[in-house]
Amino acid sequence: MRLLSNILVLMLSITTASAFAADPATVNGKPVKQSVVDYIQKEASARGQKIDDNAKALILNRLIANEVVFQEAQKAGLDKQSDYVIRSEIQSRELLIQTYFQDYLKKNPVDDATLKSEYEKFKAQWGDKEYRTSHIVLKTEQEAKDVIEQLGKKADFAKLAREKSIDASKEKGGDLGWLPPGRMGRVLSDAVTKLSKGAYTAVPVQTQFGWHVIRLDDVRDAPPPTFDTVKDELRSVLQRQQIDKLVNDLRAKAKIVESGASAAAGKAKK
Repeated sequence: MRLLSNILVLMLSITTASAFAADPATVNGKPVKQSVVDYIQKEASARGQKIDDNAKALILNRLIANEVVFQEAQKAGLDKQSDYVIRSEIQSRELLIQTYFQDYLKKNPVDDATLKSEYEKFKAQWGDKEYRTSHIVLKTEQEAKDVIEQLGKKADFAKLAREKSIDASKEKGGDLGWLPPGRMGRVLSDAVTKLSKGAYTAVPVQTQFGWHVIRLDDVRDAPPPTFDTVKDELRSVLQRQQIDKLVNDLRAKAKIVESGASAAAGKAKK
């Protein structure tokens, strides 16, 4: 019995020593955990960083420094402050939510067929030509009409752009360079593709940025990007749509009760 007891004590001692040995450092008796080191190294490697001995040393030194400061902050009682407690709760919730989203997307991946279907829509929107355009952006419709009137009297487009446009392109006489329809936005692309080379819009075009007077300077053939070039971006767009739908579905199933000022504000928005 005594022999068995001694063996158990020895095994416990070895296990305990191994556990301490597994952690690369301690700070005032508190371990800098190997599991944390491994996780940071894995994340850095996934971002394309080379994890050599120098990188490992930098990671460990950073964790040691963090632990030193963390302990001092605890001694000062900062972890008990209400703002810290609330921020910690918010960040903890956000981390769990992001983990939930990642798990959902992993279990519901965007398949190749869906990606290729989205690519066909993208190609149709992008078009097979590029347009070189210039524009003058004004604050009001009347200002834009005045510019169109001046252009009708043979005023210089670039000069008017420099003098009157509220857009950063004014420094280049309104020149926007070459753009496919898919990068202009629907309102602008509809206006541009109807113009003949050298013509400008006879009616101001409104966007969130103001009232535009647009001139088509040139047109050239330009096939859209290949599927392999844009598939990752398309996947990200579709994943955002998946998450939006997931959240909306969860909200629809949840019992949500707003009270007081929050409820009144919600009704006002409706």
